[in-house]
Amino acid sequence: MNLTVHSDYAFRTMMLLAVRDPRSTTIQEIADRYEISRGHLMVLVRQLGSQGFLENTRGRGGGIRLARPAAKIRLDEIVRATEPNFRMVECFDTENNRCLITKPCRLRRVLDEALKAWMGVLKKYTLADLVERNLALARMLVGPEAAGQAAARRKT
Repeated sequence: MNLTVHSDYAFRTMMLLAVRDPRSTTIQEIADRYEISRGHLMVLVRQLGSQGFLENTRGRGGGIRLARPAAKIRLDEIVRATEPNFRMVECFDTENNRCLITKPCRLRRVLDEALKAWMGVLKKYTLADLVERNLALARMLVGPEAAGQAAARRKT
């Protein structure tokens, strides 16, 4: 199983936003923090916004933030939003499959079962599970002072 860079950046972006919640963040801040392409992030943020994961506010004082609480965003949802096609082998692509052994082959059924199990594990966890009580991550993403303030806000 291999996730694309798109999914990797989606997880990183959403983790940063969850740590900074409820404050908004700019695409440039995310790009700078992770040292990744601003252009790639712009496409990703637009996509995640249109799918209801992020609120995108344009203009001066604008930015992005989570559209739902981190505890309400399951990891499998993020993967499904950013990885629309899991074509592990040719026979998963019903339109372009030219594999000669498709009918008698049992590999597709086994891989499909594995994919369902993998997604089942991701479904058990939320974005909050990745960031809550993870002070080391918060310090890396927002700094020690802000991490302490964020932790205090969550307790109240």
